[in-house]
Amino acid sequence: MRELVETIAKALVDAPDQVKVTEQVSEKGTLITLSVAKEDIGKVIGKQGRVANAIRSVVKAAGIRKGVHVIVDIEY
Repeated sequence: MRELVETIAKALVDAPDQVKVTEQVSEKGTLITLSVAKEDIGKVIGKQGRVANAIRSVVKAAGIRKGVHVIVDIEY
């Protein structure tokens, strides 16, 4: 899941070298934290959060296929 989020984020931003993705696994599921440069946060979130929701939907669908509950958190 971490690689999926990282690949999507790097394709969206102007500074792909500043994309950082961390993954924490617990009993409840997996928390993926995406961190990007301050000037790229708008590209990752999108208008009215549409891009962020699309990223979450893709990761959630991939998680369902593997039987894992996944949450994506976006930080800057």
